[in-house]
Amino acid sequence: MIGKLKGLIDGYGEDFVIVDVGGVGYVVHCSARTLQNLPPVGEPASLAIETHVREDMIRLYGFRSDAEREWFRLLQTVQGVGAKVALGILSALDPPALSTAIAMADRASLARAPGVGPRLAARIVAELKDKAPAFGHVDPIVARLAGAVDGGTAPAAATDAVSALVNLGYAQPQAAAAVAAAARAAGDDADARTLIRLGLRELGK
Repeated sequence: MIGKLKGLIDGYGEDFVIVDVGGVGYVVHCSARTLQNLPPVGEPASLAIETHVREDMIRLYGFRSDAEREWFRLLQTVQGVGAKVALGILSALDPPALSTAIAMADRASLARAPGVGPRLAARIVAELKDKAPAFGHVDPIVARLAGAVDGGTAPAAATDAVSALVNLGYAQPQAAAAVAAAARAAGDDADARTLIRLGLRELGK
């Protein structure tokens, strides 16, 4: 099994790059985001590799980081997410953004990825929400608040504050993050008005 390739960029295709390693050209399929961040033809590059072996073919998938490769693997544990859809998600969201989107139940961001509709986005959130904070830099307090608001179990003041910020035009994940930060500063007994005021201050930073 191939876990890493280090060589020269030999050429690009629509969804792949050819990496020349010692005179052998390896076709490596990548997300659009990874392809955009690789160097020009003739320049050296290093890719973390996921090898898929089937009876009729061997396919290599390449990633700029181990974190991106781990997300590629994790996404495919969800029913309905194959390699192509996983690459589509990673094309739309880098690992930190993906981790945040799942932890904060931001289905809209996931649904914008190629091959992902609202139902599949909801399934990804449901099945991976407990794993997202461990896979990225997500504040557990923010993740818990977002999940509580989404599930209707958040304190009334926090729910009202998030709703007010959303009505002002902020996305739900942004609003939840701002209210979580406000709650940390003001304490658990803060009323909605205080959380809204401090949340707006956080969003204005």
